[in-house]
Amino acid sequence: MPGDTEVMNQNHSHNTSHRIVLVTGPSGAGRSTAVNALEDIGFEAIDNLPLTLLPRLLDGPPLGRPMALGIDVRNRDFSTNALIGLIDTLSQDPVLDVELLYLDCNSDVLVRRYSETRRRHPLAPVESPIQGIERELDLLAPVRDRADTLIDTSNLTPHNLRAEIEHWFDKKSTQRLAVSVQSFSYKRGIPRGVDMILDCRFLRNPYWDTKLRALNGTDADVAAYVQRDARFDQFFEKVQDLVELLLPAYTEEGKSHLSIAFGCTGGQHRSVALTEKLANALAASGWQVSKRHRELERRQSSAASSGGKNGD
Repeated sequence: MPGDTEVMNQNHSHNTSHRIVLVTGPSGAGRSTAVNALEDIGFEAIDNLPLTLLPRLLDGPPLGRPMALGIDVRNRDFSTNALIGLIDTLSQDPVLDVELLYLDCNSDVLVRRYSETRRRHPLAPVESPIQGIERELDLLAPVRDRADTLIDTSNLTPHNLRAEIEHWFDKKSTQRLAVSVQSFSYKRGIPRGVDMILDCRFLRNPYWDTKLRALNGTDADVAAYVQRDARFDQFFEKVQDLVELLLPAYTEEGKSHLSIAFGCTGGQHRSVALTEKLANALAASGWQVSKRHRELERRQSSAASSGGKNGD
């Protein structure tokens, strides 16, 4: 993976007959570029599709190619609940392989992009762009949490973004299996579309150490605390052995992505530490690895989540 790009991929299954990629994200993050890139690699692409038209579109002639659909908050029938409800409904159809691609971007970068283009933000036509950006990021937060693939475009040029789209969605350009490892909190539910889920709540919990409570599993002291559990080494070795046994087999079967998730109570300490350790171990073995910490992302995006009150 490029060093300045954060890609979080949860699942790509190609066993079903009709693949649909829903593309969304804040205005200015690169949605149109992504939709065009998907079209260039063989997807039938439609941008700015009203949500109410999607069921009618799928009731039409059979889909001959995978489809990429750009979803824009500016559409008159857009709502967060409607989009999430639509995803849930489509995901229940056994003949559809539905994926949500979210193009993310830091608010300061979005402000700069709007300043450079001198465009008005669609959610703040008579106000400053930052006000519209903040409204849109807040509106899309629940959608972002549901993303199967999240690409942070903050440090990407349009050319770089096209390369990322090709990397994750063009089977012809994928030369080897890409592995995603993520952490999550059982309190907030199991992530969608994960291939392998591992429960690490049996390990000693740094939350009960007041010096470690406010830290997370990316901190060396927290990781060391978790690893001092007498069961840790054996557990990790068996997990690593299992994953490294399965990866070549999945590659032979033509699978392009594998998603692994570690869960603990709060998604802050144990699952994060294990995600970091496994991702690093697999990368050292030559596998292409990305990682995501779902709850840490939520804490970073919401001041209300700070203070560690959810525990681990």
